[in-house]
Amino acid sequence: MEKLIEKAKILQEALPYIREFHSKVFVVKYGGSAMIREDLRESFAKDVVLLKYVGINVVIVHGGGPQISVTLERLGIKPKFIGGMRQTDEETMHVVEMVLSGDINKDIVALINRHSGKRIYAVGLSGRDGRLLKAIKLNKEVYFKELGLPVPEEDIGFVGEVVEVNGELINSLIEKNFIPVIAPVGVGDEGEAYNINADVAASEIARQLRAEKLIFLTDTEGVKDEKGELISSLTKDKAQELIERGVIREGMIPKVKSALRAMEAGVNKVHIIDGRVQHSILLEVFTEKGIGTEIVHSQT
Repeated sequence: MEKLIEKAKILQEALPYIREFHSKVFVVKYGGSAMIREDLRESFAKDVVLLKYVGINVVIVHGGGPQISVTLERLGIKPKFIGGMRQTDEETMHVVEMVLSGDINKDIVALINRHSGKRIYAVGLSGRDGRLLKAIKLNKEVYFKELGLPVPEEDIGFVGEVVEVNGELINSLIEKNFIPVIAPVGVGDEGEAYNINADVAASEIARQLRAEKLIFLTDTEGVKDEKGELISSLTKDKAQELIERGVIREGMIPKVKSALRAMEAGVNKVHIIDGRVQHSILLEVFTEKGIGTEIVHSQT
């Protein structure tokens, strides 16, 4: 009986959050171990379905870097990175699109639909569908200088940046009770494909939708301070300060910069959480303490 009562208390704790976020949009960047480990994949799919059933509109943007590298190597193509960015020539771009828009995207859709019942369905999209993610070639000079890295001489190839999001398409799917699952492949003016960083794609989509929350699932606990301890909450200004001081560094910089850009357009909060923890989304969203780092506009 005590265990049953404890479960009831957990549900009660979630009630204020369910009420607050009903009909709101959460954009979730799905990547890392949460996409690979079977137990985490299952818990992620169930959590997404639960969010939808309690009235929260979830939009998923997924990555797939490790899977792309494995496929390239199988085809005899050696993956090459420049400053942490995948150099994407025409042949590599073909593989990127095949893996992201094909294998991974449809696998996520099938997984969610297996748990979704008869009223809710996931639908897979590439950024090229309906010109969902209009893109241009990434300006490498601006990108690397913002990260404090030397600008490489090599051509980065078909690496893009998003210049426009077809929010009307996403909203029409949400209104019809679908869960959009989006592969971060952009489309240029001539129909050419671009490889888009999934964090950036998620941020741009959250901006367009004025999402309540942007959630990054990562393979780290969240943002850490100088001592390596988790920061549970920080403001936009503090996050920018930590970047400038070099406390936030390496792969966390693009995530936090994407978070700050999303918040400039009205996204209420950004969460950077550990996707290696089962039910990490539910723990972050529906409990008072949460488990990762939240970035807020200001401390209340």
